[in-house]
Amino acid sequence: MSDTNLSAVMYARNDLRLEDRPIPEPGPGQVLLEMQQVGICGSDIHFLTNGRIGDFIVKAPLVLGHESSAVVSKLGPNVTSLSVGDRVAVEPGVPCRVCEFCKIGRYNLCGEVRFCATPPDDGTLARYFVHDADFCFKLPDHVTFEEGALLEPLSVAVHATNRAGVGLGQTVLICGAGPIGLVHILTCKARGASVVCVTDIDPARLKVAKQIGADHVVTVTGKDSLATAQAVEEAMGDKVDISMECSGAEASIQAAIYATKSGGTVVLVGLGHETARLPIVNASVREVDIKGTIRYANCYPTALAMVASGKVNVKPLVTHRFTLEESYKAFDVAKKGEGIKVMIRCSRV
Repeated sequence: MSDTNLSAVMYARNDLRLEDRPIPEPGPGQVLLEMQQVGICGSDIHFLTNGRIGDFIVKAPLVLGHESSAVVSKLGPNVTSLSVGDRVAVEPGVPCRVCEFCKIGRYNLCGEVRFCATPPDDGTLARYFVHDADFCFKLPDHVTFEEGALLEPLSVAVHATNRAGVGLGQTVLICGAGPIGLVHILTCKARGASVVCVTDIDPARLKVAKQIGADHVVTVTGKDSLATAQAVEEAMGDKVDISMECSGAEASIQAAIYATKSGGTVVLVGLGHETARLPIVNASVREVDIKGTIRYANCYPTALAMVASGKVNVKPLVTHRFTLEESYKAFDVAKKGEGIKVMIRCSRV
């Protein structure tokens, strides 16, 4: 293998291969990126172990990875916003730009969006990758490539907290202390939430949640959602203004509704089963708003500003580091749920 463009390619369930591919050429408005850091996301693990997420089914070899940072290596025609050598964070979803959702700025709802590592579109876990220049964001010199890659999950939290309307003095429940739940803690605190409570079934994750800013943590010991909501209320002294459900578990969604004040908001961030039984009458008669989310739109600049200013510190989230050549080992660690964020360095040096 000459290693022109070493890439981590999924062929089937639990079939990950390292193979050499040609270096792609950037088209008009695109840049060739020399990939630096790529984080392993839960969706990468889900595709690798299950072969699908909902209607997105892996039917052909797929390069994984979408939490990414890179160096601009070559400019395609008509690119004026970037220069060769620029250090960038890569927003992985490129919409059509012309549909009704794109035109009103909600391009995350675009039906034609091309999203890295979502079938049939290849991801960024490779030496080189071509991407649209206007979805690459320059990193200040003091922002690391690992921080640049973590702007992707952080943008999920920025979008969800925008949907929730998190602001000064509000109380927030975050259900789930995985990587997405943890960036929600950081984002809610940065936006002025006064008290944040986090629930999870794993005491080790809750310990991390506490370390990065959670005011209260509640260990979930069963599927009794009313009991979980009661434990949250006892910890907080009242029901919460806003609940961010980051696990996708049915009982957790139920608990989020029960734990939210009348007139409050529940935002669904985690993805679980296609259907779930919810206490919808309880939510309706108390005017608890339930909102969905999908990825993010126009959130990368905010996420970058949060990190660059020091308002948010994502560095503690990286617990494991591997090279691209060690991708098998990296995915094994991620599949076992060890640590928090597994990061893969794609550059040779």
